[in-house]
Amino acid sequence: MTHPTIVSHTRPLPRWRRWLETDTPESVRHAAFQESWTKVQHFRSQTLGMIGFWLLMALLFVVIAAPLLATHDPNVQDLSQRLMPPSSENWFGTDHLGRDVYSRVIYGARTTLRIAVLVAVIVAPIGLIIGATAGYLGGIADEVLMRITDIFLAFPGLILALGFAAALGPGINNAIIAIALTAWPPIARLARAEALTIRQSDYIAAVRLQGETSFRIITRQVIPICLPSVTVRVTLNMAGVILTAAGLGFLGLGAQPPHAEWGAMVAVGRQFMFDFPWVVSAPGIAIAVISLAFNLFGDALRDTLDPRIA
Repeated sequence: MTHPTIVSHTRPLPRWRRWLETDTPESVRHAAFQESWTKVQHFRSQTLGMIGFWLLMALLFVVIAAPLLATHDPNVQDLSQRLMPPSSENWFGTDHLGRDVYSRVIYGARTTLRIAVLVAVIVAPIGLIIGATAGYLGGIADEVLMRITDIFLAFPGLILALGFAAALGPGINNAIIAIALTAWPPIARLARAEALTIRQSDYIAAVRLQGETSFRIITRQVIPICLPSVTVRVTLNMAGVILTAAGLGFLGLGAQPPHAEWGAMVAVGRQFMFDFPWVVSAPGIAIAVISLAFNLFGDALRDTLDPRIA
């Protein structure tokens, strides 16, 4: 009896995919690309992490396309339309000055992302340099730098940020500086812990025997090794940064009227929240969703970059 031949219809992998997944890398660079591809695949397998990633991509899209997505000018007032409920004309309703809440939430995303990105750009290098230097050099340098760090850590972050913001004055730029001044100590602590484990390694000892200076070892060897864990910590800190920025805006120390900012919108809407809940619910939900997105993304990124993962 003749059996029918089974024909496989599985599509062959693209050439670039076979190149990334081969068992025999051709060079060190090829192996590095393979390792990066493995990390990407691991991250993609985490459902919650991908949800956080796509929420952040949606935030980025909203920030870029805000003029196209907004249905009204966020700062135009129309007192004849004040506190109108959600409708086809005003999707999220209007506030006490007749401004479109949906458009203000859209433009408020720009303020939120600006604060988050600039704080990350400021605190990551500061915390990384201070922590890596203290951990590698040890001795007096470690004591001085870590005692300064401990002084900042002795105060709750939000309270300290309020103090700096009050001293600097209201405004987005001053709020960014105030938040950055309170966000770098945990990163410095993490970088120091990483550097303490690295400086006694055979790898660093071999580099030291080659005559490299401490400055070059810190910048070329210690900091790159600390970078993955610091990146994860900065990502996880973004939720706290957003909440702190919203808190400063709520208290009038962040973005100033008529600039759209989620914390300031919640502050304005709190007096109407029982009778006109849409005024405060839209920016409040936006803060909660984006904070959750950063947490989900950061957790998945931590698991992906963990060197103990096979």
